[in-house]
Amino acid sequence: MTVLTVPLADYTVDAEPDHGAIGRRVDDVIRGRFAGRRIVARGGSADDHPTLSVDDLIKIILTTGTDRYDPNRAGDRYANIEGKHIDLFGMRRTVTPRMRLFADLSWGFYHGSIEVHGRPTRLDIVTIYDSAQLRAVLHRYHGRADPKRDGFRFAVPDDVATTVLGVVKLGR
Repeated sequence: MTVLTVPLADYTVDAEPDHGAIGRRVDDVIRGRFAGRRIVARGGSADDHPTLSVDDLIKIILTTGTDRYDPNRAGDRYANIEGKHIDLFGMRRTVTPRMRLFADLSWGFYHGSIEVHGRPTRLDIVTIYDSAQLRAVLHRYHGRADPKRDGFRFAVPDDVATTVLGVVKLGR
């Protein structure tokens, strides 16, 4: 497993960031390390884990395979109409020279956090999973009729850590 650091001191959520410009820099690093791979990328913010540093959160992800280390803590938007089990939400991509990933993650965290929490959230981590070791969970969110394909479950729940290919740390 690899930890890649991308310095992003100019990436803040004080105002809406330039998702495309920042995204190109992060995507270049992902393309350089995971070219040709089919991945699922999951964004994470240390702001959602106030008792942990970014490095502590990365250690947990690399050890356990997930940032969902507290079974008593409910994650945002894990409820779905069908009550299906979802281990994580992410974006599936094939890493090609034209792949666009981080702009979509950043935009979703910025706007989705405003909708849910009333304030934007800055991403600190992008966990890169091996898509072959995850199963998509087709589901619908409450209040929406369109099916979503952003939910995943681990194919082998007893060996979750091997699903992680790497973590991208977004420097502040």
